[in-house]
This record gives sequence, structure tokens and C-alpha cells, in this order.
Amino acid sequence: MDLRVQKRLASQLLKCGEGRVWIDGNSASEISMAITREDVRKLIDSGKIKKKQEAGISRHRARERHVKRKKGRMSGFGSRKGKATARYPKKRRWINTIRPLRRSLIELRESKNIDKVSYRKLYRMAKGGAFRSVSYMSNYIKEHGLVSEKRKR
Repeated sequence: MDLRVQKRLASQLLKCGEGRVWIDGNSASEISMAITREDVRKLIDSGKIKKKQEAGISRHRARERHVKRKKGRMSGFGSRKGKATARYPKKRRWINTIRPLRRSLIELRESKNIDKVSYRKLYRMAKGGAFRSVSYMSNYIKEHGLVSEKRKR
């Protein structure tokens, strides 16, 4: 039974492509009698012609991959696009180094472990990139005897 005309009319009425129009096979003879838009509209209302759900792309695999990446997996050389400095910029690395240095310097100054002159000197050195971490800076302070005399006692 040829239902191409009915399918075309239904696709226009349902505002979708002809591929998404579902026609009930049991009511094929009744549907073939429908020749006007009004007839097809009635068949749609009665549920003999329907619009199929649009096919989508499942997010399941993407969600699984996201969970793995959060755990730190799937980050090998084959998965990387961009330089190391694009993935972890120089500026961000600098910020992550300088902020703890400055914080510890302020703590040392406020607890009177170092005097203002030493604080200034160490601050400028930190800004110049002399210390790679807080532990390196504290080693430097100990080696050069910058701990104030008042606190040593």
C-alpha cells in the first residue's frame, strides 16, 4: 500500500522530516483513504500517525571519560593538545610559587623572626625568582643567619 502522500502531508503538519513520521501498520487501509490535510490531521489526533523522537548522541561515554579525567587518568602524551605552558601557564605557575613565599615572609615579619630590612631584601629576592619554594627560602634564611637576634634567645 502506497502511503507516500499521507507521509508527506503528515511531515508538513508535524513539522518534521518524512523519516520521523510513524504510521501504524495495522491502520494502513484507513490511512490510505486519507487524502486531505484535514483527514491526516484527524489521524494524528487519533494517534495512528505520530512523530518519532529525534535521535540524539548519548553523553554516557563522555561522562565516563570525565570521571576518569577527574581522577587523573587519560592525560598521557597521546591525549595532549597544546604545549605544557598552554596546559599549565607560566603565569599560573609563578602565582602558585610567589603567593606562599610572600605569605610566609609576612608571617615571619609579624612574628618578629626577621627584621624589616631582611624582610625587604627577601621580598625583592622572591620577586626576582631566587627561591623556588618556601622550604628553599627558609633554608636560605637559616644559612645566611637572617633570623633576628631577639628571637634566637
